[in-house]
Amino acid sequence: MVTLAHAGERRRKAAHRAWSTVCEIPDPELPMLTLADLGVLRGVEVEQDGTVVVRLTPTYSGCPAVAEMRAEAANRLQAAGFPAVRVVTVLDPPWTTDWITSQGRHKLAEHGIAPPGPRRRSESGPVWLSLGPAPSDVPCPRCASVDTEEISRFAATACLALRRCGTCLEPFEHLKDL
Repeated sequence: MVTLAHAGERRRKAAHRAWSTVCEIPDPELPMLTLADLGVLRGVEVEQDGTVVVRLTPTYSGCPAVAEMRAEAANRLQAAGFPAVRVVTVLDPPWTTDWITSQGRHKLAEHGIAPPGPRRRSESGPVWLSLGPAPSDVPCPRCASVDTEEISRFAATACLALRRCGTCLEPFEHLKDL
């Protein structure tokens, strides 16, 4: 006979195993980061019928990498023995670069991408994306100089900008502050 306590413990262990599986998935656009490092993995739970529910918040609503993230989560969980998987996109609250873990920020810098600074906060309401002036104090991930300039507002992906260091003269990408 299976008691409610045993069923709950089984679901908790399954949820932990599912989380461990999903949190190691690399981001399709920034593969040095996992979905957990990037802060887009919002939750993993196991329902009473055994269905694993994964909650992802894209970096922005039109992010082309979401389809790949969803598919990879479902594929890895099914390969790990979870036959029923549902991936849910969560848009509220909207993702912010503040959700990138300290380990994720360190990985970005190690790979030559300047991590974002703290985002500008508003009292309430939506987070507005703007093409206003670029931050001037972005340190170079190679030499740490803040004598850097933005060369292009857009780089390989919409969330990256291209900058150049005035000290070491090397170009580098910067993950924009959102």
